Amino acid sequence: MLNNILGKKIGMTQLFDKNGNVVPVTVVNINNWVVTQIKTSEKDGYTSLQLGLLKNKYQDQTFSNEWLGAKQDHFLHLKEVHTGAPADYSVGQPVSITTVALQEGDVVSVTGQCKGLGFQGVVKRWGFSGGPSSHGSKFHRKPGSGGHLRRQGEVIKGKRFPGHAGTEQITVKGLKIIRIDREAGCLFIKGAIPGKKDTLIAIKKQGI
Repeated sequence: MLNNILGKKIGMTQLFDKNGNVVPVTVVNINNWVVTQIKTSEKDGYTSLQLGLLKNKYQDQTFSNEWLGAKQDHFLHLKEVHTGAPADYSVGQPVSITTVALQEGDVVSVTGQCKGLGFQGVVKRWGFSGGPSSHGSKFHRKPGSGGHLRRQGEVIKGKRFPGHAGTEQITVKGLKIIRIDREAGCLFIKGAIPGKKDTLIAIKKQGI
């Protein structure tokens, strides 16, 4: 069984635990993935499965080998997941919660692309505190001096300035699976995970 899986972020909601406390969770749908290619150490040098996320109009149809000749027309995403036993799978096999070694209470790490924020200043992009906002100050949210005490104020590479923020790959570790909806094929993961709605998410079981 797979210890890591791909899914699509649905959004956030809340659940109640046994004590009646509210638990914020993120819902991830792991349905509609199909094995499109099997890579082995003998042929490719490593073992993995290539998974394809079916487009909406093909989700209710039976898998056809003709789809493999035009993957871009039938699949939204094509991604690889590593596995130690690729022989247990076959091309065209659907991947669902029954083929994933994830249970309620497991701790996972989640990787996704965070939201794009566009061009931002140093306060929002890097967390600068800024200067006074009153009493005649003209500093406010400016970055301040960019020079350094060498070579007549040379700007060192990597200096934090305004610029494009977001759209970076982020991994959040130590998240707990609160509930698994096997009928809907959804995982309810405690807390927030990177990305906006419909973002592609990679989930990996920790401690293995």
